[in-house]
Amino acid sequence: MTDAPTSFDVARARADTPGCTDILHFNNAGSALPPEPVLTAQTEHLKQEARFGGYEAADMAADRLQHTYVAIAQLLGADAEEIAVVENATRAWDMAFYGLDLQPGDRILTTAASYASNYIAMLQRAEATGAVVEVVPADAHGQVDTAALRDMIDDRTALIALTHIPTNGGLINPAEEVGAIAQDAEVPFLLDACQSAGQVPLDVEALGCTMLSATGRKFLRGPRGTGFLYVQRDWIERITPPLLDLHAATLTGPDTYRIRSDARRFENWEGYVAGKIGLGVAVDYALSWGLDAIAERVQHLAGQLRAALAEVHGATVYDLGVRKSGIVTFGISGWEASKIKHRLRTEGMHVSVSTPSSTLLDAEARTLPDLVRASVHYYNTKQEIERFVATLQQRFPAQVHR
Repeated sequence: MTDAPTSFDVARARADTPGCTDILHFNNAGSALPPEPVLTAQTEHLKQEARFGGYEAADMAADRLQHTYVAIAQLLGADAEEIAVVENATRAWDMAFYGLDLQPGDRILTTAASYASNYIAMLQRAEATGAVVEVVPADAHGQVDTAALRDMIDDRTALIALTHIPTNGGLINPAEEVGAIAQDAEVPFLLDACQSAGQVPLDVEALGCTMLSATGRKFLRGPRGTGFLYVQRDWIERITPPLLDLHAATLTGPDTYRIRSDARRFENWEGYVAGKIGLGVAVDYALSWGLDAIAERVQHLAGQLRAALAEVHGATVYDLGVRKSGIVTFGISGWEASKIKHRLRTEGMHVSVSTPSSTLLDAEARTLPDLVRASVHYYNTKQEIERFVATLQQRFPAQVHR
């Protein structure tokens, strides 16, 4: 195996990451290891809360909280007023989706690789409004067929909803092509960037998305319990949040209220202040490395892992796509994915299991079993990949039934 084609200070990345000294962490698509600056920012604020009280500590941290919006806006090429910081990516996606005015016969176009939480929400809204959910076919590479998408759009198409990087399968969907199609047709485009934020560059203008949802805990290496939503300025007041409180709106009289005009209309008053501060630090940290450099290294490491797994007797890699992400899904003949996961954990190696229910349409179309999901990040190394694969070969000999 060779190093990545461009220089990357892996030693500094690992020195900044306390967890690297104890474990081999290939579960970055679940929750990545936070760097020291993020950990410090959170713990320092929690100490301030303990010393001065939660309200007072939040007042003292007002500038740092505001900076989080600025940092996320920089990450996305957006404006801070177009950003809402919420509890997680699902809440971010829901606040945008449930705020759309869907009517009977409206069509929601999505893909088989949509994350189950999103697809469940689509089905629920379809039942409640009379809208319909339609799945755009995949192309020969498993990604959304953009020609088919273009042909499916008509004057009843109310939304295009795309998962940029699915939870399994390795592919990166061609979001920019989808965005261009959506803009040409003047159809709103909701992009789930839960797995792509922090892994690949995201420029909302280039992506052409109307709305974008993401989490802090995955490839951004931020705190759990944090997420964010981008809504294009021209669309903010066209989407009515499904939930309001005194932060999202102002009570103007006994029978009247006014919803705020920026994206914070999608937030609520109470929140994880230490997490919000940590999220801003995580975004700053990612930007300091450069998202192009991060994407290049992550995809290089994932390519090394796929190549190494191809040499493991009885192993099958299930990844798709022209361009592949840092998520690698595989199985070993005769072994349950959950048993592989738990055995690896006793060896200090972290992976997760991708179940068919998380992307049911894709899983049924490809007859997928439970899969081991190994997801790399830029602080991982080729030596870790070699050790990981050697452990698989030693602990999980293929059991091929004849």
